[in-house]
Amino acid sequence: MKSVDEIASVIVDCAFKVHSKLGPGLLESAYEACLEHELKKRGLKVDRQLPQPVYYDDIHIDVGYRIDLLVNDSIIIELKAVEQLAQIHTAQLLTYLKLSGKSLGFLINFNTPLIKQGIKRIANNFQDP
Repeated sequence: MKSVDEIASVIVDCAFKVHSKLGPGLLESAYEACLEHELKKRGLKVDRQLPQPVYYDDIHIDVGYRIDLLVNDSIIIELKAVEQLAQIHTAQLLTYLKLSGKSLGFLINFNTPLIKQGIKRIANNFQDP
């Protein structure tokens, strides 16, 4: 079993590989499918478009949130193919981390000339009440 840091390293490497083969300009769904394939080739467990409910007053509420990719049940990947990442994209990933109880996520924007400009590693610093 790989550590979270080892998995994170594989995620970044796979994002580089997908971006180098495809470049910018495609739809998010294309990058999502290709990144899922690369991660699985490396032996990682990947759940795609995983429903993320909201829990409120001990009620399970399905409101349509979906995690793009969950890797080895530990790291969330939120993908974008936009001109520029906005604060709302970071907030979205932080919300998914908080709702799921996961501690690490990546926000990856494939619509950049260099993928290193589009990768943001985000840790969940929320404490459960």
